Amino acid sequence: MNKLRIGIIGVGGIAQDRHIPSFLELKDWCQITAVTDVHVERARKVQATYSIPHVFEDYHDLFAEVDAVCICTPNKFHAEISIAALEAGVHVLCEKPMALNAKECEAMLAASRRYGKVLAIAYHYRFMKEAQAAKTVMQEEVGKPLVARIQGLRRRKVPGWGVFTNKELQGGGSLIDYGCHLLDLAIWLMGNPNPIVVHGNTYNTLSKTPNQVNLWGSFDHEGFDVDDHVTAYITFENGASMLFETSWSANIKDDKEHISISGDLGGISVFPFEIYSTKNGLLLDSVPAWLPGEENPGLPQAKNFIRACLGMEELVVKPEEALQVSQIMDAIYKSSYALQKEDVTQ
Repeated sequence: MNKLRIGIIGVGGIAQDRHIPSFLELKDWCQITAVTDVHVERARKVQATYSIPHVFEDYHDLFAEVDAVCICTPNKFHAEISIAALEAGVHVLCEKPMALNAKECEAMLAASRRYGKVLAIAYHYRFMKEAQAAKTVMQEEVGKPLVARIQGLRRRKVPGWGVFTNKELQGGGSLIDYGCHLLDLAIWLMGNPNPIVVHGNTYNTLSKTPNQVNLWGSFDHEGFDVDDHVTAYITFENGASMLFETSWSANIKDDKEHISISGDLGGISVFPFEIYSTKNGLLLDSVPAWLPGEENPGLPQAKNFIRACLGMEELVVKPEEALQVSQIMDAIYKSSYALQKEDVTQ
């Protein structure tokens, strides 16, 4: 079997922490043959560290040396680079979110279909052991999902590094960086129902306050123009509803990462993994003694992408589903903007 030749576009933190180690561990299936980054010296250091054959200053030149790319750039460049790669006949694994907005996502999806290449989005939460276990038991234990409750909250942890708070490059803050993972996972577990009504609110009051106490570095509070806290209520076509909240900078006791889904048969919590049911007149809480799967979700994510490129299995994260997440995020931002504009005009 010929190994899949992988190129890494953008070799910052997420590439070095998750994607490169995962592809290297799958050396029987693939080989990283090229890297590129706008910071050329950083790309050269990564090339030397991992003995990668090629380094390029222009990502277009990389396409000739690879069969697939992993795109780890700021969100602003996801669509542009993905479409260029697909046009060049190269498969794409693109970091989340899929793009800055749903319109760009649609263009990426169209290119994938036009050129017949794999387009995967790196929503790695789906590959966590708890998420995989939850997906396995949803139909039998939960039945028809009715109400989902999602919280991804951090206490005073605005990322003070990179471009996370740069609206032009990222498109948003806590929602588009962190909350999107939990939103994607919950909707996937529910079977990707069609949303029909989205009410959203976004906040950044805390992060615009001077003299911050922030555990993840310092940032410019005066220029802070992305969201640090978001709430939403989503209604789906099948009658299900979702209560959603995410934050980088909540005034709470502890960080909280929680997804629970209540259905007509029972309920489930993903983090931690628990099942809630009734049997023989009893209310039962079930906790597994062991969960199968990898501790590092980047590894099964990389394996699924490689095997999909080789025509051996379907993608776990389909681009149509990632587009749906971006459509919902667009609707949350739009709803919040409309409310804020209404407040100003009253």
